[in-house]
Order: sequence, then C-alpha cells, then structure tokens
Amino acid sequence: MLRAMSHTGPHASDAFARLFVGLWPGDTVRDAVQAHADRWAWTPSARRVPRTKLHMTLHFLGGVPRERLPELVHGLAVRFQPFVMRLEHAEVWRSQVAVLCPRAVPPGLTELHQRLQVALGQLQQPTEREALLPHVTLARQAKGSQPAVGAAIRWDVDGYALIESTPDSRYHVLYAYR
Repeated sequence: MLRAMSHTGPHASDAFARLFVGLWPGDTVRDAVQAHADRWAWTPSARRVPRTKLHMTLHFLGGVPRERLPELVHGLAVRFQPFVMRLEHAEVWRSQVAVLCPRAVPPGLTELHQRLQVALGQLQQPTEREALLPHVTLARQAKGSQPAVGAAIRWDVDGYALIESTPDSRYHVLYAYR
C-alpha cells in the first residue's frame, strides 16, 4: 500500500519526489552487512552508510512529479520470482565508493532488473543508468580503506520496493512489491 507522505511547506521540491527502485533488505541481512562493514579498516575520510540506509539500487529515477506516484506504483508491479543472492565480494571502486557485491549475478536479479526496465520504458520514465551493477554501498570517500574478508552473506530476496530519498537524507519505502 502506498504510504502517506508528510511534506510541509510550499517548497518547489515538494512537487517532486527523488525516487529509486531497489532491493530493501530485512533486519537479518542488514545486520550481517553492517557487521561485515564493521570489520573493514576504514580511513578517517570514509563516510559510512548508516545501517538504516543499506540497500541495492536497481533503477534510479531521480526527481519525479508526485502526481505520477500512483501511476508508477501500479506500473512497476512486474512478475517476480524470489531468488537467493550471495554478497561476498568487497572492494573500493575508483570513485572511492566501498561496496559489497555478489561474485555472480543471480539470474532472478537480472530478470527482475530487465522487467523493471521494460515497465519504466512503458511508463516513459527515464533512469540514470540502464546497466545492472549490483552492489550495496558501505561508504563513500573510502579511498585507502581495506575490505574485510569473511563468509558470504545470504540474501533471500523476496521482493523489491519503490523508495524515496528525502531532502533530509532519509529513505522511505513508498511501496513494497512481494
């Protein structure tokens, strides 16, 4: 169900929602990812992602007029088969972003990404990037940080979500698809 949004004041940004479609982990996966990140050797400049914001973005939509939300919620309902993903490869990208990724992309994730891309095309909703780059961001400005080594984190993916990134840097799941 679409959650009521609380926005106050007549600001121009109230007319738009900054949205993305992604995988929103449950507490067990979130705790395991946080524990993994806690074992890294972080540089002083590293900006860790808070536990409550850990997720995997599938499609970033950017600023979308709020009046489109009902259409998007309906149009993003695609056929979905649950799948298992293993987060097991940690690294720092050249962009100084520290990530945890699957070594092998599960076919279910590829299928979900493609179905959502088709749905977004039918909705005439552009995205910032079409290619699937599955990862959970652990930190930014992490150049020089040393990844932790550990067992793979099993993520039983049973749904995806339409998520809003608010001006105060919070994430709100607007609609969860199961």
